Amino acid sequence: MMNFASDYTEGCHPKILEALSKTNLEQTTGYGTDIYTESAKDKIRSIIGRKEADIFFLTGGTQTNQTVIDSMLKMYEGVVSVQTGHVNVHEAGAIEFTGHKVLALPAHEGKMDAEELDKYVAGFYADSDHEHMVFPGMVYISHPTEFGTLYTKTELKAISEVCGKWKLPLFLDGARLGYGLMSKDTDVTIKDIAELTDVFYIGGTKVGALCGEAVVFPKGNSPKHFVTMIKEHGALLAKGRLNGIQFDTLFTDDLYFNIAKNAIERAEELKKIFAERNYKFFMNSPTNQQFIIMENSKLLKLDEEEVIYSRWEPYDEAHMVVRFCTSWATTTEQIEKLAEVLDRL
Repeated sequence: MMNFASDYTEGCHPKILEALSKTNLEQTTGYGTDIYTESAKDKIRSIIGRKEADIFFLTGGTQTNQTVIDSMLKMYEGVVSVQTGHVNVHEAGAIEFTGHKVLALPAHEGKMDAEELDKYVAGFYADSDHEHMVFPGMVYISHPTEFGTLYTKTELKAISEVCGKWKLPLFLDGARLGYGLMSKDTDVTIKDIAELTDVFYIGGTKVGALCGEAVVFPKGNSPKHFVTMIKEHGALLAKGRLNGIQFDTLFTDDLYFNIAKNAIERAEELKKIFAERNYKFFMNSPTNQQFIIMENSKLLKLDEEEVIYSRWEPYDEAHMVVRFCTSWATTTEQIEKLAEVLDRL
């Protein structure tokens, strides 16, 4: 069996498993007040160049998105996202469950356009009945996007400027941030993200950790009593050391960036084997998610070969857009084995 369905099918990087095992019998304080969590925070502050940053660790992407958005919005506000945004499509209504609407804008290869955002907010306030509507209260983007695409620094800066103009906090979902930062086609650094956003998170679940996301308020601007709100959402881990140890390990000796680079290198190999066999790509992704247009008949044969992938959306009556993911743990040998399977289709 070959599994390219997602980037969180493996457990965790061996160094994390070693660190968890080594510290297993140590007695530490709870709820993220332990020495490992503090060490992880200091390392992240150093990497983003923000000594004043507030950092919190949660265990999953959905609870992170829900908690951050709910804590920053007033009761009459919603969050602006593109139509294909994760919070609009793949969160099972978690945002709406808190009483906040997702306000969807058109997506352009998964990305938000700054001019469209500006026009949307301006149009909202120009409406004489806007007091009867859901107010735009913050902006949500992800980097990489749901389609593996990336914002350029110019695009990110333009969105940030629109958010500043309308006093809307900018939230960047970084569930796959490592893969975006290590893409050979990006000009965005983690320091750029810290400068241009009001809150972002560094994904661990999909980049080498068993679980865990590091929420960063780079300007020391976390909502008042944010820990209390994390607990209200059922997201405060009593054994906070588990996330602390994982992120302390990930940000020691550039481990996070090195293993993310592996996924990008394997994705380039993946793209090559599909391109050499004349498969068409749904869009050009410079990260670890690759979207390929495949004949339905060939997908049935892939299933028989026990190759696991994600069916994304129908392309036409005879074809499907499918997603193949590489991860921090994907090997060249696995890519070569997939190539052999493709040759048999």
